[in-house]
Amino acid sequence: MHEGHPSKHAPSPGLDIGQSLWQSCVDLLAQELPEQQFNTWIRPLSAQIPEDFSKVTIFVANRFKLDWVRAQYSARIAATLEKLYGQPVQVELAITPRETITRVAAQPMAREMAVVEEIADVAEERSSTGPKNRLNSMLTFETLVEGTANRMARAAAMHVATMPGHLYNPLFIYGGVGLGKTHLMHAVGNRLMGDRTDAKVLYIHAEQFVSDVVKAYQRKTFDEFKERYHSLDLLLIDDVQFFANKERTQEEFFNAFEALLTKKSHIVMTSDTYPKGLTDIHERLVSRFDSGLTVALEPPELEMRVAILINKARVEGSEMPEEVAFFVAKNVRSNVRELEGALRKILAYSRFNQKEISIALAREALRDLLSIQNRQISVENIQKTVADYYKIKVADMYSKKRPASIARPRQIAMYLAKELTQKSLPEIGELFGGRDHTTVLHAVRKIGGERQQMTDLNQQLHVLEQTLKG
Repeated sequence: MHEGHPSKHAPSPGLDIGQSLWQSCVDLLAQELPEQQFNTWIRPLSAQIPEDFSKVTIFVANRFKLDWVRAQYSARIAATLEKLYGQPVQVELAITPRETITRVAAQPMAREMAVVEEIADVAEERSSTGPKNRLNSMLTFETLVEGTANRMARAAAMHVATMPGHLYNPLFIYGGVGLGKTHLMHAVGNRLMGDRTDAKVLYIHAEQFVSDVVKAYQRKTFDEFKERYHSLDLLLIDDVQFFANKERTQEEFFNAFEALLTKKSHIVMTSDTYPKGLTDIHERLVSRFDSGLTVALEPPELEMRVAILINKARVEGSEMPEEVAFFVAKNVRSNVRELEGALRKILAYSRFNQKEISIALAREALRDLLSIQNRQISVENIQKTVADYYKIKVADMYSKKRPASIARPRQIAMYLAKELTQKSLPEIGELFGGRDHTTVLHAVRKIGGERQQMTDLNQQLHVLEQTLKG
């Protein structure tokens, strides 16, 4: 058991600071984990911290969740607490004391059923939480910072919200991760619901549509499925690239698409690439995606990043000095999501250490990010290192040649450029022979996905990363 001592910046120990430590830990995990994972597994947790900080006891609802949190998240939670506290912290998991838990645990069959139901609950979580239309009321046009990177897309979305069923149907918004595609869609839905409270609006992720199609086939409930989707006034569907290789889903979405257009309903979609850049999606569906208006979202420029930081800090109840916002904006360049993550880290450090937000505090809160930048890994160095490793010419990195022996290392170099530098997708594309940012995005997504599945590739990438980081 580790003896707990507060870090040199922390206030004296006690119950309040213990809860502050836990809340700061949760805040950091919120920006590091995908939203669905965080909401399902981390948000429901509670913690008990004694006055001497000897250990942190984290309470979990049941045995199934406890086993999962222990396996997947306990090491990460402990590391985050240690980072905030300045010393190792012992973490212990326990089931929230509850009479029903004891009863179920005493009955083997009931326990198995509880696990099955728990798994089902997790699968249904996204569809059962929040309002029926699944709109996030915080994501509006008013809370969206406007700049040159999103001006055209915002104007088109505003037009759809005020005059649905007319121009720009469907509206197809594409761009990289964390650039505001989802925010724009929710803004359209919230504006329409504000004008017409009886409007049938649904925001849904493409994965949920796939799940709904599967359930309709399994349960033979296609009448209910069609009633739900074909009767909408506005369908907002996120990340349609997830329809790739799913024939039945594509067929059902095509049918829903046609039904909605026929009744003058509006469809807004997002994707990480433009319609004709989508792979493994049927041509007739791609042509429908491309039949309205297609607009791109670009990474935000410096002034827009500064405005985003100041606005989002204000929403969180804090004031970020402009010089701090400029410092952060200069160092976090890729997307809004990373800006939000940096902001949450700064707010958590400020709250826990009870210090005013300053450049010095921001530098300390973001030290991991800044240390990566200080290594000054360049795209050119990545290209040379990858070319040497795979025994191709550096010139092949920005040539138009496309054989697999060249295209594959080029995609790996693009992936590493995104992972190890602060260059935006368009900047990386320019350094790879003037390629479009969607080409870079495809490479990043492809290599990142394959890395999870292929041990050999993961090992190669690990060697390259260690070589580049020195």
